Amino acid sequence: MKSYLKSIVTIYLKMDVLIETLTKKAEANSRIGDHWFREHNIKRGLRNEDGTGVKAILTEISDVTGYERVDGGVVPVEGRLVYRGIEINDLVNGFLSEGRYGFEETAYLLMFGETPNQAELSEFSQALTDQRKLPDGFVNGIILAFPDNDIMNKLMTTVTVLGREDSRVMDTSTGNVIRQCTSLIAKFPTIVAYAYQAKKSQDGGSLFIHPPNGSKSAAENFLYMLREDKQYTSLEAQVLDMMLVLHADHSGGNNSTFTNHVVTSTLTDTYSAMVAALASLKGPLHGGASMKVMEMVDDLKAHITDWENEGQITDYLTRILTKEAFDHEGKIWGMGHAVYTLSDPRAVLLRGKSEELAAAKGRSEEFRLYEAVARITKEVMSRQKGREVAIAPNVDYYSGFVYGCMGFPRDIYTSLFAMARIAGWSAHRIEELINGKKIIRPASVYVGPRNIGFVPLAKRV
Repeated sequence: MKSYLKSIVTIYLKMDVLIETLTKKAEANSRIGDHWFREHNIKRGLRNEDGTGVKAILTEISDVTGYERVDGGVVPVEGRLVYRGIEINDLVNGFLSEGRYGFEETAYLLMFGETPNQAELSEFSQALTDQRKLPDGFVNGIILAFPDNDIMNKLMTTVTVLGREDSRVMDTSTGNVIRQCTSLIAKFPTIVAYAYQAKKSQDGGSLFIHPPNGSKSAAENFLYMLREDKQYTSLEAQVLDMMLVLHADHSGGNNSTFTNHVVTSTLTDTYSAMVAALASLKGPLHGGASMKVMEMVDDLKAHITDWENEGQITDYLTRILTKEAFDHEGKIWGMGHAVYTLSDPRAVLLRGKSEELAAAKGRSEEFRLYEAVARITKEVMSRQKGREVAIAPNVDYYSGFVYGCMGFPRDIYTSLFAMARIAGWSAHRIEELINGKKIIRPASVYVGPRNIGFVPLAKRV
């Protein structure tokens, strides 16, 4: 046994040395000089020099506005988000004023281009209700038998297996894609809730599997399935439903939706396109941002003694920007956005509910800390740049706080985003299949060496 263990250690040590050597080679031979990007007018991140996005997608599904072009320059404006011509404020305030949940209606609007009447909404909501359950044997055979510490990984795996179970998996006709997408929209909350239960059980916790309740909305069902006692308040369900609506879509240019367009353009199946979008959303610069906000605030709390001391907060934020604190990336997470400048309309809507939920949960002091960080961030960044900076909290800034107030484990934050965005991905997949007609294939420019010749193996140093 000792000799076996010694050989294993030796193998790992050799691998470490090899990886270190290969890493140096990869980094040395993969770095492209900045001058090449300028010379060939390559838009890194598909962004123009002024920070605006390169136009690559036409869509009628949603629109994001955060600036206007005036005399060739970019002028910041209050943020706007429009779903199929309806301002997000009007949509959210509309169903809230009528005492209704809005996610099902929003999914219908995004996918089919118009708000449903009462009969259409009831029919669509029932279709979702009928498809919330997973196939027979699926919970035990796929989710519980193979728990995963990463809920997003489990969501991707489960979607792949659902594709295997679909006898019409490669049928890209509009009707079949609608059938597939509706099924996935319905099942995502069930998968996430059960995947978390499986992980919790693996970690030594109790296992509770509650079947979906046919009389409840998507938001209510998720709370019902996630919690051991199935209990939740009306405020919690209302806030979660609103968050699903706010995250449902965000134009065709966001990374996961653009990924969906690219993969859909190959005429692959719905499940593969959604797994690709999930993989994109998983990244901390996209769907994982709310988790980074929470980690940053945790670090702030650990390094200041008084949450109301603005001097301490200012010092901490300054140290983040100078890469001396937190993750040393020089980024204050949850502040600013690729498009929005003066405000993120989703964050504006969520802020009000955040304050209400914080009061209900006895966390108003923490909410005031978030408010102070947002305000002081703008002051610190403006002072650092020597001019007033147009920056405001984005939706991720408040998302993690709201999830925390509802007692959600951080393991599922990004998956909650996916539960919402599957509606937008579905709409964009349908739009790409109907309008795209060509595989998305941008050009690249080769700037490496040429004509260096082949050196026989025996003569290489």
